[in-house]
Amino acid sequence: MDYQLLKTEQKALEINLNNAIYGTFAEIGAGQEVARNFFQAGAAANTIAKTMSAYDKTYSDAIYGPEISGRYVCEARLYKMLDHEWQLLDERLRNIKPDSTFFVFADTVTTINFSKTIKGQGWLGIRFQLVPDGPPNEIVIHTKLLDNDAKLQQEAIGVLGVNLLYAVYYLNHDPKFLVKSLHDGLRGRITVDHIRLSGPNFNHVDNRLLVFYLVKYGLSELAIFDENHLGIHASEFLYKKSLMVVRGHFKPPTLVTLDVFKSGFATFIQEPSVEESRSLIVAELTLDYLRSGDGELDEEDFFQRADLLNALGYKVMVSDCTNHQVMINYMADYKIPKLGLVIGVRELLDIINEKYYTNRDGRLLVAFGELFTRNIKIFAYPASDQNGGEVLTAYNLPVPDGITFLYKHLINENQIVEIQNYNEDLLNIFPHKVLDMLQLDEPGWEEMVPEVVASTIKEKGYFKSK
Repeated sequence: MDYQLLKTEQKALEINLNNAIYGTFAEIGAGQEVARNFFQAGAAANTIAKTMSAYDKTYSDAIYGPEISGRYVCEARLYKMLDHEWQLLDERLRNIKPDSTFFVFADTVTTINFSKTIKGQGWLGIRFQLVPDGPPNEIVIHTKLLDNDAKLQQEAIGVLGVNLLYAVYYLNHDPKFLVKSLHDGLRGRITVDHIRLSGPNFNHVDNRLLVFYLVKYGLSELAIFDENHLGIHASEFLYKKSLMVVRGHFKPPTLVTLDVFKSGFATFIQEPSVEESRSLIVAELTLDYLRSGDGELDEEDFFQRADLLNALGYKVMVSDCTNHQVMINYMADYKIPKLGLVIGVRELLDIINEKYYTNRDGRLLVAFGELFTRNIKIFAYPASDQNGGEVLTAYNLPVPDGITFLYKHLINENQIVEIQNYNEDLLNIFPHKVLDMLQLDEPGWEEMVPEVVASTIKEKGYFKSK
């Protein structure tokens, strides 16, 4: 079945004409932009039980309670709104409208300020039934607003809210359509960098795939899920914390992978102003690493790598950030004091060579300035010479002659950091060889991967040849 693109007013009217869908709109910060679309579409009495906007913080606290963090545009606020409004709706209308599938739509949003120092962003969520008197489900998303005008951002929130409500009722059969539809009428105006769908009607849906779809279909360049397979947002778990990102193929994660995380983090927390208790690790899977030979993104391949990383206890970042400047810009919004990117020395050499050989027209310093900024450090993990030579490290990397001086400067300025205390005995484990052995059913590959990885691969039949 193909997805049919509908205009905002068509979606709102279709919902309004559905006599079963009935509920509350509670909106904070950007006015009542979502509810307005339903009023303007006509027949809103069929859909809207109540709309409200507790715009003043004091009044909002009186209704939903205070926020300990002092932040009102946050996930915790959204859940308080959903809890409060759902309880009221259920108590007051359950017996009066027994044939309705109830919903509560809530959002807490800030739009761009007059001086353009605050960017627009917000949380939107719906608690909803799919059958009358059925158990409630829930969907929560986070959005960034890209318009450079507060009025336009308010308009975008209105459209996004309609898209979200339409998606949970009319596109819930297909997670791909549900995610893609959030962008309807909004390309270039918003990003959606977090999604979480839960409830008894969606126990079959793996939230990791929803996060993957956000990046795959261009709603965001970056999204994260945790070891419990649920989407998480940087503003909620990374705010003012240092972050170490380990970029890799992870096909499969090996004993070397564990050492990269262990020795990399041990080196990272030695950096000035990095506190171990306020530092986190995330594994990064980029879309480039997930593309097959024909350039297509293999969802099954993604899922298998993600599942193994989660089994090892790691959070996973899905990104379209081949240029890690995108990641730096994204994390800057959450006041992350230190950001470290861990890559193998061979990958580091590839990056340097690419920058050097494609920017020999006078833009070389600019290109390297974009790559190595004060906001990020590259932590290089050594590699074994497969021909039996010395271990390849950040210090002996064979960079092009024309860039030797600049490279030494980056080393001396601690922009490129050699990972310390790595396990040299593990460097003769090469993931591509492990994968070949696994696919050819050759014995011995199990000894080169963590026990939980070996057992999961065997149990679920991962990475079989196609």
